This record gives sequence, C-alpha cells and structure tokens, in this order.
Amino acid sequence: MAEKQKEMSFLGHLEELRWHLVRGASAIFIIGIILFVFQKEVYENFLLAHRNPDFITYRLFCDFFSFFGLDSSFCNVVFKDNLISLKPTQQLMNSIWSSLILGIILAFPYLLWEIWRFIAPGLTKNEVNKSRGFIFVASFLFFCGIAFSFYVIAPISIHFLYNYQITDLIQNNFTMDSHIGLVTNMLLGVSILFELPVLVYFLTKIGLITPEFLKKYRKHALVVVLILAAIITPPDIASQIIVAIPILILYEVSIRVSKMVLKKQAKEARKNTKVKQK
Repeated sequence: MAEKQKEMSFLGHLEELRWHLVRGASAIFIIGIILFVFQKEVYENFLLAHRNPDFITYRLFCDFFSFFGLDSSFCNVVFKDNLISLKPTQQLMNSIWSSLILGIILAFPYLLWEIWRFIAPGLTKNEVNKSRGFIFVASFLFFCGIAFSFYVIAPISIHFLYNYQITDLIQNNFTMDSHIGLVTNMLLGVSILFELPVLVYFLTKIGLITPEFLKKYRKHALVVVLILAAIITPPDIASQIIVAIPILILYEVSIRVSKMVLKKQAKEARKNTKVKQK
C-alpha cells in the first residue's frame, strides 16, 4: 500500500512537472509569436541596431576617448554593405529562430517562477520565505547581462569583427545568419555568465564551493577573464578593461555571497545545537 502511494506521489509529481513545462513553453511561444509579428521592428531596432553608425555606444565611446585626447575608430564607424541572405528560406527560418530565442529571454522571469512553484511545495515555510527574492535577484542579474551584452560587448565586438581584415584580397561579406547568431549568442552567453552569484549561492549551499576556494583561484579567474575580454574586444586596453571590470566585480560579489551562505549555515547550526541541548 505504501509503495502504491509512493508510486502515485511520483506520478503526481511528474504530471505537475509536465504542466509547469507546458506553461513555460506556452509563454515562450506566445512571446515568440508576438515578436515574429513585429519582426521588422525587432530586427531594425534590436538585432541589427549595432549596424547603425549612430548607435549610442559608438557615440559614448567616441566622446570617452576624445575626452582623454585619444583617437578612436568609434568616431568613424562605417558599415559598407548590407547583410546577405543565401537561401530562399533563410530569412524566414532566421526570423522564427530569433523570435524563439528572444521569447526565452523575455520569458525568463516567468520560467523561474514556474521552477520555483514546482520546487516550493517541497520546502519548509522558512525556506519558502527566504527563497521569495530568488526570482527577482536572478531576473535582475539576467537582464543586467542582457543590457551589458547589448550595449557594451556586442557593439565593440561587431565593430571590431566587421573591420578586421587580414588582407585587401579578402572581402568581408557577411550573411544575416552569422550576424544574428553572433548577437543572440552574446546575449544568452553573457546573461548566463551574470548568473554567477546565484550559481555560487546554490553550490555553496550544497557544499561544493567555499569562499576559500574562490579566493584561491581568484588569480586564475582574472587571467581567464582578461583572455576572454581580449578575444571578444578590439586589441586596445581600454575596451578590454571595460568588458573585464563587470565580470571581475561579479566574481568578487560571488565570494561575498559564498561567505554569507556559510555564515547563515553556521548560525542555524548553533541555533539547532542550543535547541537540542535544552
């Protein structure tokens, strides 16, 4: 009888998970359909915005370097040719795929809420109260990553890659797929990277990471960040620093988060010990 109840409970959890997944997927598809309907505006004002010489980042970087008396290619941004489509179905498939990816990005807070709703019944009342801010913090970091990628990393990278040329014998002639793929991959990759403090929180919670571990490999992390910054930015120190600083700040925040988790665990352990002694 007990085994049957456990089996029913397990099947019930699977059914509940299925509906959470259905609602999450529905949110992505609904947002994706809306974006597909307004695909022209989405492409011109978002996905292809970095090809506009008057994009705000180019103007700000131009003013920044000019303030210090430095010459900058950001003051003379030029994109010679339009992107090309090589297949009859390429634009249609690209717009569908891009709408789904942007649907995932915009639905991210709702997806987190669905995950929390599935996990919450298995938590204690105290744990539920403590975890309520999780959705806000994770969503805030995610969209900070989106903003940083869109306004900093993407324009710097696109400006550099579009103007990089080994020899005049090779002509840059990019497809729409390559450009849109570059932008969407950056948006998703950087936004996930900005979730580092949240990841560290849970890894510390289950005992896989400690502040001492993060401090020990701080220098290694610095080298990795600088290498990544050098890869995705033009070969000038100012641009690399602009990209590296927020990531290093996130790493330091993650160390503080890990310390905070251990302090809370130690405090709860002392509290439980006193209760048992009574």
